[in-house]
Amino acid sequence: MSTGSAQPFEVLIAGGGVAGLEAAFALRELAGDRVKVTVLAPADDFVYRPLAVGEPFTSAWARHYSLAELTTQAGAEHIRDGLAEVDPERRVVTTTAGAELHYQALLVCPGATMIVPYEHVTSFDDARTDELLHGLVQDVEGGYVKHLAIVVPAPMPWPFPAYELALMTSERAWDMGVQTSITVLTPETSPLEAFGAEASRAVAELLAERHIEVVCAAYCEIPKAQTIVVHPGGRTMSADRIIALPALQGPELAGLPQDGNGFIPIDEYGRVREVDAVWAAGDATDYPIKYGGVAAQLADTAACSIAAAAGVDCRPEPFEPELEGVLLTGGRPRYIRGRPTDSDSGEYEFSVVERGARPQKIAARYLAPHLDDTPASG
Repeated sequence: MSTGSAQPFEVLIAGGGVAGLEAAFALRELAGDRVKVTVLAPADDFVYRPLAVGEPFTSAWARHYSLAELTTQAGAEHIRDGLAEVDPERRVVTTTAGAELHYQALLVCPGATMIVPYEHVTSFDDARTDELLHGLVQDVEGGYVKHLAIVVPAPMPWPFPAYELALMTSERAWDMGVQTSITVLTPETSPLEAFGAEASRAVAELLAERHIEVVCAAYCEIPKAQTIVVHPGGRTMSADRIIALPALQGPELAGLPQDGNGFIPIDEYGRVREVDAVWAAGDATDYPIKYGGVAAQLADTAACSIAAAAGVDCRPEPFEPELEGVLLTGGRPRYIRGRPTDSDSGEYEFSVVERGARPQKIAARYLAPHLDDTPASG
């Protein structure tokens, strides 16, 4: 169980989001004082954003936590700086401020960059949700929006917010006694297909009950205001307002391999392909599902693999995520669970969240308990 050295194994985690913090807490649990963990992140706060989609409806808010406090709880050091470059041969990173940091294992999880995919739309940004969408909600309440279209672009980001916006808008229109037609256009073959076929069917039934139209396998152009051209087929659709989710671009980190969109290629244990002693987790990787719960599970896999490299008796299992989350609906939220690989196995759950319950939007095994116990602001 010993690393064979009095000195702890030096692990550098680049990124202070869900993946980075989950890995820090996982390493504390798995390896204890056998590792020395440093979290390199430019922010002061960890912002828990999944609830931000409810801000325009005054139903939920993003929560802010002190990153220094969370890293301290994880037994890690926080360096307030960003990652600029990796030198795998020397096992050194260069920070955005120009400092050099050495590592024995590096976990890269800086996230992805959001890109506005269209002109002539209202872009969804979970850092500015209330600012961008508050006026839309007021227009819906006033009966000025007869048709709202919500577009998921390709390459596809995590589509969850599109369905939450559709459901919450539908509920608000119903409450106000106004008629608003809502259409979701998505490249998916079925609503929230990543959760598996059975869970997707349950989501589709809820959307149908709310009279929300879903156009699947849709690749959209928006050539001018209030106009959507849907491919294949070239169908033209008009809408009073159009909301588009952002497209995602990888971090394009110098010194690490990347695919054509800047994402970092990894194997089933989170190791960066063709690079020694470097792992990656979260939206920065080429794993196609960009979701906090998936990022946390990938971070757990990487943390176990890193702990094993440090000499800990930890046997990582190949990454095969189970998805779970809470779908905000404007009424009672729905808990949803499933696997991307499931077809009609029946291994899913879609249920109404009990009144008074505070389910986590992001299922993170090691991080979530600390979000419950640590005071949040904002």
